[in-house]
Amino acid sequence: MRKMWLLGLVFALVLVGGTAYAGEPIKLGMSTWLGYAPLYLAKEKGFFQKRGLDVEIVVIESPAGRRAAFAADRIQGFATTVDTHVMTAAAENPIQVKQVLALDDSYGGDGIVAKKEIKTVKDLKGKTVAAQLGAGASYFWLNYVLAQNGLKLSDIQAVDMKAGDAGAAFVAGKIDAAVTWEPWLSRAKDTPFGQILIASDKTPGIIVDSLGFKPDFLKRRGDDVKKIIAAWNEAVQFAAQSPKEADAIMAKFTNQKPEEFTAEKSGVRFYGEKENKEYFGTPQKPGRLYEVTQRAADTWFDLKFIKSKPNAADLIDGSYF
Repeated sequence: MRKMWLLGLVFALVLVGGTAYAGEPIKLGMSTWLGYAPLYLAKEKGFFQKRGLDVEIVVIESPAGRRAAFAADRIQGFATTVDTHVMTAAAENPIQVKQVLALDDSYGGDGIVAKKEIKTVKDLKGKTVAAQLGAGASYFWLNYVLAQNGLKLSDIQAVDMKAGDAGAAFVAGKIDAAVTWEPWLSRAKDTPFGQILIASDKTPGIIVDSLGFKPDFLKRRGDDVKKIIAAWNEAVQFAAQSPKEADAIMAKFTNQKPEEFTAEKSGVRFYGEKENKEYFGTPQKPGRLYEVTQRAADTWFDLKFIKSKPNAADLIDGSYF
């Protein structure tokens, strides 16, 4: 009888220990970019909690800072652009990462502004174009747009500036064109000499943010990752159905007034379950995420930002929907 009682006690302790482990906080690193705001919304509305998850939102503004925290296991997952995940996997000290969820894409929020006499992207050849050079979404997108129009970076006179500075320089009439974002897109358009040459709504699915985890974490906590994705999808759906309430909550995350958040989100698309299934596709029929990931690998390798070129399929796992 005593032996049976001891066995029962051991079994109970194992169950309790297992439950405690499953309930360990999952820390997600991200900047205060509005594309990540539905994760904050999911936490504030209790969408994680009702699924038995303790999720912490850890704000780390720089991609390099998020990568360092991810490498040191101070966070378990992190949100960043697809091209940055490629840099993580191909860095000098590579960190294994799997993209499991597409969060948002730039849909008009980024663009190239140019003088009105520049009619097409091809007309940028030989012109002075300000952009934030170096590994990053703006530079990746500029290279993509140029390649789509038969140009290379060497065909333009590139000037290294942050996106906001580039927009300001264009509005001041100091350069021919700039890769920038709002409010500089609108300000450039309002000048007597400027226009939006091309915006990111013309290249959907290229500037995309995704959520990544280490493969070993996915093996241990895969069921919880599925719950995170389900909570994200619920948040995206709630944001669509109750925009006034949702925007007021998400504006707290981005440190904006609700009306400011509402205005700026028009240049972004949140990816729900349907969009993710299309974007990821399947291993047998890959979606566009594979193309964008591989293009980022090719671009950063060709520009010598990485010394080895990862295979896109190794950075993607769409089995958690």
